[in-house]
Amino acid sequence: SSHLQKKRRAATARRQHLKSAMLQLAATEIEREAAAKEVEKQNYLAEHCPPLSLPGSMQELQELCKKLHAKIESVDEDRYDTEVKLQKTNKELEDLSQKLFDLRGKFKRPPLRRVRMSADAMLRALLGSKHKVCMDLRANLKQVKKEDTEKEKDLRDVGDWRKNIEEKSGMEGRKKMFEAGE
Repeated sequence: SSHLQKKRRAATARRQHLKSAMLQLAATEIEREAAAKEVEKQNYLAEHCPPLSLPGSMQELQELCKKLHAKIESVDEDRYDTEVKLQKTNKELEDLSQKLFDLRGKFKRPPLRRVRMSADAMLRALLGSKHKVCMDLRANLKQVKKEDTEKEKDLRDVGDWRKNIEEKSGMEGRKKMFEAGE
């Protein structure tokens, strides 16, 4: 048993080592991705946003402000167009998902019919024809001996209630009851 315990300890140590190595790799990969994103962001800003140089005269400053306002308007228009496209796409997605939901509802599942099947047939259907399983349920039942009690004897003496009803039903039964009443 000590040999098995050593093997188990070695296996758990290997698993923990692999786990820590994977975590270290993941951490370095995340750091690398973050650094790449930062470099990409700096490149984009350098390309699209040149360094601002403020002119000395009032007229040049006003022209710079007009240019900046024009750029802001064009960016706002692009943003608005993008938002409209996004809303339109979302609406189409909702419509398609609703159509899909409606189509699923149209196909109703057929009602299940009750099938009479013996336990042997059911086991054969479940397990296949390879397994020959015989399940005689009556063989597993306990045998119970009936004890004659006074009530049962009284009931047997009275007779079968079906016969009494059959005798009283119909015209002849009424005739007997009428005659008995007289």
